[in-house]
Amino acid sequence: MAGSVILQCLETLTTGRVVAAVFLFFLGAFVVDFTWKPRYPAQLPRIGYGDGVIGTVRNWMGYVLYFNDWVAEGYEKFSKQDKTFVVPSSASRPNEIVLPRSQTMWLLEMPDRVVSTLEAHDDVLFNTYQFLGVGSGYPISVLHKHLARNLPGLIPGIQEEVHGVLDEIFGTDTEGEWKELNLWDAWLGIVPRVTNRVLVGAEVCRNKEFLRRVVTFADQVVMNSFILSMTPKILHPIMGRLVTLRNWWTWWKLSRIALPTMRERLRDMMRKHSGEPGYENWAPKEDFITWVIRQSIVDGKPAELDADMISKRLLPLEFAAIHTTVITGHSLLLDLFSSDPKFVEEIKEETSRVFREEGGRWTKEGLSRLYKTDSAIRESQRLSNFATSLVKRKVIAPEGIINQAEGWHAPYGALCMLNLAGVQHDADIYSDPYQYDAFRYSRVRIEYAGRPREKRDKEEGLRVAKLGMVTTSDSHLAFGHGRHACPGRFFVAHELKMVLAYLLNNYEIKPIAERPKPQWLGQTIIPALQAKIVARRRKATA
Repeated sequence: MAGSVILQCLETLTTGRVVAAVFLFFLGAFVVDFTWKPRYPAQLPRIGYGDGVIGTVRNWMGYVLYFNDWVAEGYEKFSKQDKTFVVPSSASRPNEIVLPRSQTMWLLEMPDRVVSTLEAHDDVLFNTYQFLGVGSGYPISVLHKHLARNLPGLIPGIQEEVHGVLDEIFGTDTEGEWKELNLWDAWLGIVPRVTNRVLVGAEVCRNKEFLRRVVTFADQVVMNSFILSMTPKILHPIMGRLVTLRNWWTWWKLSRIALPTMRERLRDMMRKHSGEPGYENWAPKEDFITWVIRQSIVDGKPAELDADMISKRLLPLEFAAIHTTVITGHSLLLDLFSSDPKFVEEIKEETSRVFREEGGRWTKEGLSRLYKTDSAIRESQRLSNFATSLVKRKVIAPEGIINQAEGWHAPYGALCMLNLAGVQHDADIYSDPYQYDAFRYSRVRIEYAGRPREKRDKEEGLRVAKLGMVTTSDSHLAFGHGRHACPGRFFVAHELKMVLAYLLNNYEIKPIAERPKPQWLGQTIIPALQAKIVARRRKATA
């Protein structure tokens, strides 16, 4: 009897009914999601298709293609008049409150118990699922405490990896023919290896299988973020675990390669910490493995002193470092080689001269004197931004926050953002904002540095110093701003300068007739993945 009832039920399940049931299920989930989202003050102007049911659905659908355009529209209509506005977000996230530039510090100076960077990032990256349940807060705090202070001593190793990987990708045959390379693939070969020299050391960073797996993991995070952003939040406990099953597999594969190094380092550092004989003069290599162990001991976190946990702590750093730097480097070369050839020649001259002055090895001081190189990178970050915003805060205070300047209240759960794209392309801030001017920031710095010491004004010197690429401000948001600015920006600056210096002094690269354009997907770009460059080794190399 039971079997016949089941058969009768199955016979009624036509394709149309199954599709209708799935549609109604997701519709119900979206409705529940919608009722849970924070409600914003009616006085704040809206961009998009409106707040009604139909308008909301159209906003969700339009987010993928039009978010960047909506923010640009709001910038012209409201931000430039010092007004806040609301822009639609994806189906699983609350709409975003976009603040004008004048209110940058109002947002960034709020305590972390009121607005949270990590919670805002979680709304975009879904950290709990993506990074295997361990989140991203602790490894970021470790980098904040250890990377900058150890960076000068890491420069020789970074230089070694830069030179080695560029020789491998671009070739060393000085009698060779011109070689066509896919630019995206080239940067995917450069950045993971150089980055992992600092994260896991020389031996692991040169393991091609390990590098392939960390790139795969970063790709999976991007794809999963997009899927979950379009999925009702009420379903995330199920969908989040399903779509990130691949993350677990990739972590397992890459961790098998890194774990022997991590276990050995952990064993030796714990023996030294306990005062075992024979370790009095032993010192660990300086990299993220060492830093997270050292910090976990200081913080009294025994759960962190586990090789598997350390390998998981590595994951958010791999994601954060790889694609952002790859896109930045990719855009830099496209901008540079599609612009005035004098930019390349002058950067080549500068890097060659300073490298000789430093005795054929890079130092922190030498890299800091690459004013034109620094400016060329910062200008590419300004012009070819890869995200609409990189500064977001989520309201976590139960009572919400009050904006006294405009008299509005943002409730618990509200998402606030600063408009990177609008500010960095504003003609009132930058002359010819859509023109790549590689030396936009270096002219003043070079003029100031060339003055006799007695003619250098201290206050002017402080203003000039802020034109460097690692100095964040309310008009330079490529690394964020405030106390939560990217802790890896000093490393990224060194890395990109060394790559550009070695590339220009050791290879001829043909100019690009027209810069290929990226496409926008939601809040980030899809780079011109098929863009190619043509290069050959110089006969006289540096």
